[in-house]
Amino acid sequence: MAVAPYAKQPWKTLYLTSEVLFVILSLPVWAVTFLFIRPRPTWSWAKSMITAVLRIASSVPNAIGVFLPLPDYRAIEPTSDAEGVWIDGLKIWSAVANVAPDRIPGYWYARKGFSRKPTSPIKPGQGVFLFIHGGAFTQLSAHPKRYDYPVNIIGYDPRNIIATFALALTRYLVENKGRAEVPLPSPLGHLLLVSPWVDLSNSHAIPGSAAFTNDVDVLGSCYAGRECPPYSELAYLRPFGMGMAFCNRYISPASLSPFVQARFEGFPRTFIIAGGAERLLDQIRTLRDKMTQDMGASQMGYYEGMDAIHDFVIFTWHPGRFDALKAIQEWLA
Repeated sequence: MAVAPYAKQPWKTLYLTSEVLFVILSLPVWAVTFLFIRPRPTWSWAKSMITAVLRIASSVPNAIGVFLPLPDYRAIEPTSDAEGVWIDGLKIWSAVANVAPDRIPGYWYARKGFSRKPTSPIKPGQGVFLFIHGGAFTQLSAHPKRYDYPVNIIGYDPRNIIATFALALTRYLVENKGRAEVPLPSPLGHLLLVSPWVDLSNSHAIPGSAAFTNDVDVLGSCYAGRECPPYSELAYLRPFGMGMAFCNRYISPASLSPFVQARFEGFPRTFIIAGGAERLLDQIRTLRDKMTQDMGASQMGYYEGMDAIHDFVIFTWHPGRFDALKAIQEWLA
């Protein structure tokens, strides 16, 4: 099973050319079609057009691998909006994957009128968001172990950290406190998950499920198990074998496989956001139910954007974004 079969030239150029031509030829067809028929009745013409283009773009990595310009992890990008710092890496499963940790740039952002990088010592009760884009484990991402930086280097109380990245870090902190080779901080105070991909085993991809019926999402049909697994899944699991997704609670915590015994006792207060029109909806709901069962309803918050696509809160043009951000604000209040 090849990872990105058209990654090499000349196949890469031929593939990209064919995709660009397909989009160019499809645009007038979509433009007319969406005047009369929309993918979802609540969608505007503009949202229908943008989503159609994004759906094509999201499938490109499956054929050629990562293709978008990526930040240079070897240098801190100059910017007037943030303060750049270096964050060291730590080892997790590195021996099996034959990889080594490396440091990457991180950027401090602050509200207008406030210092970007916090002053030391940190004031009691002072909070911070730690954001790491999941990027399907392969794109626009950083390693979740960067959580060590704001606690052990800067001095934030873990209870005042709101983290927005995959569950794996939280599970690692909960299950390995006091046993890691590097002193680990206590589990974080809050966990915010936005459209998390939590079942790489595709156990939810059955006829009638959201993976099949939500076919207007920006995620392509490969996430429904109709084709070969997506590039990100192959790239992420290949060192361990595809079977790892059916038995590992770090990789597929919401899997319906009986071999995945994922429990959530000791996890922090959590809020999950999902799109009502995204392919990952069923597995996200399963995660919500599992976490609620182990943690209690008072520790769980959930928001599902009606007819919203995958990861809709990152798109400023998406009409459901404001309501989702308001729900987060109320959860934090």
